Amino acid sequence: MKIHPLITTSDALADLCGRLAKADFITVDTEFMRENTFWPELCLVQIADDKEAAAIDPMAPGIDLTPMLDLLTQNENVLKVFHAGGQDVEIIFNLTGRTPHPIFDTQIAMMAISQSEQIGYSNLVESWLGFSVDKGARFTDWSRRPLTERQIEYAIGDVTHLSKIFPRMLKRLIRTGRGEWLDIEMEKLADPANYRSDPETVWLRIRPPSRNHAVLGRLKALAAWRETEAMDKNIPRGRIMRDETLADIASHPPRDQADLAKVRGLSAGWRDNEIGRRLMQCLTGAQPLTDAELPPRAPRGAPLGKEGALVADLLKLLLKIRSREIDVAARLLARSDDLEALAAGQRSGLAILEGWRFEQFGRDALELVEGKVAFAVVRNRLKMAHIDDIGNSGPETHEIAPDDDDDDGMFKPIDADETDETQSAHETPEA
Repeated sequence: MKIHPLITTSDALADLCGRLAKADFITVDTEFMRENTFWPELCLVQIADDKEAAAIDPMAPGIDLTPMLDLLTQNENVLKVFHAGGQDVEIIFNLTGRTPHPIFDTQIAMMAISQSEQIGYSNLVESWLGFSVDKGARFTDWSRRPLTERQIEYAIGDVTHLSKIFPRMLKRLIRTGRGEWLDIEMEKLADPANYRSDPETVWLRIRPPSRNHAVLGRLKALAAWRETEAMDKNIPRGRIMRDETLADIASHPPRDQADLAKVRGLSAGWRDNEIGRRLMQCLTGAQPLTDAELPPRAPRGAPLGKEGALVADLLKLLLKIRSREIDVAARLLARSDDLEALAAGQRSGLAILEGWRFEQFGRDALELVEGKVAFAVVRNRLKMAHIDDIGNSGPETHEIAPDDDDDDGMFKPIDADETDETQSAHETPEA
């Protein structure tokens, strides 16, 4: 594979993107800093296909990133491959208002072909390629210039290794027929709604201090005000005010600006500075939420009390059995809140009752809560079977093997028959 020198000019970037635009897939990674800013600061972009790779310096004076951004967000013929790419996608969305598409995330894909829940990049490389990644530059300050050769080599490795792993992973997905399982997950990753920062809805991420209409109205207004302040100043929202302080003010609003000096978490300067004045204006204009605006109540434990909790526990046991049986991450099959809802009697609007999840797990889960299947211990092994089959060892039973390893669902390096070049990234259902 050809490794280009660090790209710092518009012409070199345009030439690279022109060639990559003809590839079946590209692997993408970014390096960024966000400790001191609201918006993540893009410091480096790494891109590769199966023939060439390069690191691009977005901080280079005068460089035009348009060809790269168009390649990522407007070229539907090239599959964009990331690993744990949520923050990378967020950065691209912030720059363009669009997300990369079509998209493939190897961390999510690993959940469909192993029991790995959130495999890290280093473990991914070790599993598929059989060697360890140098982590020496992991905590570097990517905003500093000039970048060292070691930093650039480390960064490019993230995409060159991925360009070797992806075709093999795709081949395994084709072999197992599970590529279509990932369609919805990949579309969720590419959904722009996940990356929009809306001041009017950010309050929903904060734990509410109460269900009081007036308190929640102040919480919503304060959260929107803080979000706008943080955006305008490009500093982390916590630098304006921590969530705990914001919720405290919503519950116990100060009578006047001078009282802000008494609020835990605020400095004495808030009693007479401009930001304190804007906060008080926000509180003055806050309106109580209507009944229709109240968020749904957060569930407290299993909806059916102690009995519901037991049913949910049985469903989780069934999930573990099925996850091991078909070698799929439990998180991909079902979420805990879906299991609790099923235990409570809900029969619609649950992912486990639709599509491939129903075929692989939901049908048995539904039959379990309806009393059609049960668990039994046969020769010291836990089995699940239909009621009529208990005591038999026919094909309808499912068993959970003893924990005889500690590999977190990881598999050994890929066999030689999986190292050949595979089909085009678009010869399988789009993931």
